[in-house]
Amino acid sequence: MTTTIATGTQTATTTASSAKTQVTGLVIGASRIVISFLFGFHGLQGFGFFGGVDGQGGGVPFGSFPGWWGSVFELVGAALLFLGLASRPAALLLSGVMAYAYFTVHAPMGLLPLQNMGEPAAVYSWIFLLFAAIGPGRFAIDTLIKRRR
Repeated sequence: MTTTIATGTQTATTTASSAKTQVTGLVIGASRIVISFLFGFHGLQGFGFFGGVDGQGGGVPFGSFPGWWGSVFELVGAALLFLGLASRPAALLLSGVMAYAYFTVHAPMGLLPLQNMGEPAAVYSWIFLLFAAIGPGRFAIDTLIKRRR
């Protein structure tokens, strides 16, 4: 059995596939930028910004574990992810930080995320794991470095 593919059909399919890939990279890149930007504010709260951790402008004590170090990881990881620099390792680290926060802070207060106020930690953990798996998308320093090689 022989299958023949018309050149016009193959070109149309290739063009549609290329356009889909470009749009996907654009959406992933834009999502990475917005999510890391928002997450950076979460990290700044640990240092007393935007109401702090207590709503009164209080930060976590310098050098304390896990609060202060968690805030450092959140802020540095968000900056790296925002830029798209070492984005996969940064996203994997942030996924672990949020999983740790969920299981040590939220889960002991109740089984479900809506009961223990851990929904943001759970969602961030899974989103960062997704970025670790699929990469930074467009507008990333990692992508520019890869193109130059």
